[in-house]
Amino acid sequence: MRATAAPIFFANVRYVIDVVLLVFALIVQGVAFVHALTQRSDAFPAIGTLPKGGWLIILGLSMVLTLFLFGPISIFGLIGITAALVYLLDVRVGLRDLTDGKGFW
Repeated sequence: MRATAAPIFFANVRYVIDVVLLVFALIVQGVAFVHALTQRSDAFPAIGTLPKGGWLIILGLSMVLTLFLFGPISIFGLIGITAALVYLLDVRVGLRDLTDGKGFW
């Protein structure tokens, strides 16, 4: 009796984990994309990083690939999460330091 329930339990747990990872990935990528969208374009070269358009393309494409094509566990999903985290942990901090920490973000 228990042997027949194990594959169903595994499938349910795998589905829940996939949904949680997808939501996490889309939140991180969405926050990074919106932040990049709301920043001044002349601030990006001032901190020595890619231009605003480059970050918007990278973050937008990673969101599309994660959501519609491959999911968060694929190589493209992991690259997208990594790009969003690099933006949030490095570029966002540089932009904040450039503006003396003033601003909403």
